[in-house]
Order: sequence, then structure tokens, then C-alpha cells
Amino acid sequence: MTFDTGSQSQAQLIADVLNKRHVKATFFLANEKTTRGDYSLDPSWAPYWKARVAEGHAFGTHTFDHVYWKKDLANGLIQVKPQFGKDGGKLASFTDKQFCEELRRVDTRFQELTGRKLDPFWRAPGGYTSPRTLAAGSACGYQHAGWAPAGYSGDELPSDKYPNAMLLKKALANLRSGDIFISHMGIWSRKDAWAPANLDALIAGLQDKGFCFATLREHPAYAQKKGQP
Repeated sequence: MTFDTGSQSQAQLIADVLNKRHVKATFFLANEKTTRGDYSLDPSWAPYWKARVAEGHAFGTHTFDHVYWKKDLANGLIQVKPQFGKDGGKLASFTDKQFCEELRRVDTRFQELTGRKLDPFWRAPGGYTSPRTLAAGSACGYQHAGWAPAGYSGDELPSDKYPNAMLLKKALANLRSGDIFISHMGIWSRKDAWAPANLDALIAGLQDKGFCFATLREHPAYAQKKGQP
């Protein structure tokens, strides 16, 4: 069970459900604008993240400014488009070192907020990667973690065409052992939010089928990366 930051409108509900069901998850953090009018890695969020650390969850970097990969350039640079920050909405060209620094900015801020380093994982916004971004992340200590095809929650899709009941039924039918599931901590564009209707029901349904949950620290594909970056 993994969560990417977003509008954070579902942040407390997610924490409450995970505690209720005794589930440990992995959170991928970017500094995104929230429904509270602040940003998800502002000091105002320190109590929330400290509480999740105390509960034993895992944490990875989602790039600080929620930076989308666009393409690998012929000159060895990486073309990206940050969603937030001073260059939000603008195309930029990063060196491998700059891309690494973008990943590490989350680690630095997370340590300032919680006193804890991130786990050695990163996730690209939108899941968009390239050989160059994967290599850059690996070179600075972060292994990319995507998600299983059946693990896409669909919480970014329009709720009129993809209602929560449909998404829940699909997930319960298709998820298999070892699959990585992804949802967000709030999506601005979805009218009928996914988490309030589906998160508890999904976890309960999977537990009834004999599933258990662990962080990526325990996942076979990532367990060898347990050291801190």
C-alpha cells in the first residue's frame, strides 16, 4: 500500500484507516499545495509526518517540486517540468546531478521536520521515467518504485466515468500477492474523492481474502536496499 502526496485533503482519514486496520504503508513525498493553503512539506505538516514516522511507515522521495520528466535530451540533459516551486509550470533542463539534488531536497526537508531520513526509494510524478532518470536516482541512492498494473487506484480519473464502486470492485478482483498499490492523499480534480469511500473497504476486503500489508522495506524487489541513502 503506497500513497503519493497530493492535495492532502485525505491525509488524516488515511492515517486513521491505516491505524484502524493495523496496516503499514509507504508514503512518497513532494512539496505539493494543499487544501489548507500551505504545502505538504511545510513546517505546519511536521506533526503529521512525525506521527506517521512513530507508527512505523516508510517514506520515499517524489521529487521536491513534483517534477515531471518530459524527455532525455541529446546533450545529456534531462528535460523536466516542475509543477510547483519558483519554476512551476515551466520547462527546465537538469543535469544528472541536479536531478539527484531534486530528489535529495525531500530527504533534507523530511529530516528537518521529523529527524528521520527517508528510505532509499523514489517515485516519479506520473510514473514517467527514463533510463537517465533511473540512473540518476540510483547513482544518488534511490531505487525507483512504480506500481502494479492492478495496483492503480484510479483516484485521478473522473468520478463520473470511473465511480468508486467500479474502482473498488476492480481492485479487489485483480490485485495479487506482491502487487504495489498506489493512491494519493487527495486529488484536486476528482469530484467524488476515492479514499473516503474505498480505502477502508479495500483493505478490509483484501484482509478477508488473506492479504497482509508491509512497507517497501519488506518487499522482495526492494528489501536489498534497506540501508539509508
